[in-house]
Amino acid sequence: MIQAGTELPPLTVTLRRENLVRYAGASGDFNPIHWSDRMAAALGLPGVIAHGMLTMASAVRVVTDWIADPADLVEYGVRFTKPVVVPDDDKGATVTFSAKVDKVTKVDQGGLAEIDITAVAGEEKVLGRARAVVRVR
Repeated sequence: MIQAGTELPPLTVTLRRENLVRYAGASGDFNPIHWSDRMAAALGLPGVIAHGMLTMASAVRVVTDWIADPADLVEYGVRFTKPVVVPDDDKGATVTFSAKVDKVTKVDQGGLAEIDITAVAGEEKVLGRARAVVRVR
């Protein structure tokens, strides 16, 4: 039974430059800020940054890994607050995702649970108002 206050198991993801290259190929987003230190610096960025949608997709895994059926995810949204800087080394950038059920509402024979997600890279939150809504059976 899903209840308000339930904490989901955390998820840690490491993003390396190779992940950015693969994501660029899959998404078609070849913006040089995702692979060129020179271009990222020219735009005032602290370094090459992960694609926002890659960070967003990684974040929702904390929920889809927890629910019985990923198809029960009915809504998801985030605000991007800080970029995830991915250094050109073997360590990459580590992002830790945690989540907590905020509220559960009854709807007909089931219900909906609203889950708040926190994404932290280094010491900084990189997503704001990250929230998933899942079907409760």
